[in-house]
Amino acid sequence: MKKENIIDELASLDAYWSQKIIGESNGQLFKVAKGIGEIKWHTHDDQDALFILYKGHLAIQLRTENIELFEGDMFVVPKGVEHCPKAEEEVAFLIAGLDITSNEKGGKPDWSYTENRP
Repeated sequence: MKKENIIDELASLDAYWSQKIIGESNGQLFKVAKGIGEIKWHTHDDQDALFILYKGHLAIQLRTENIELFEGDMFVVPKGVEHCPKAEEEVAFLIAGLDITSNEKGGKPDWSYTENRP
């Protein structure tokens, strides 16, 4: 058993749209990530995607509407619903789900740059 500090784990990330597992409970992975810009439209046919926003403003674009998340907000994208997270400025968030989604199927863009990119 090990205690994790979500804020410290977020601060340790150096690449956008890449997830880091910080815990597991009842078959769910708890992951932190940062983002800026937008990723590809995608769906998760096998799991819901839970977002808890810690920093910034994140729009979860859906085909029917945009869900605007602000610090402290939580939103669950139901499995099978096409979505595209978008952030004009850096955001930091926690995701919970059954699997890792930091890949093309999970919407990760072809580029994944670090915070230090010019």
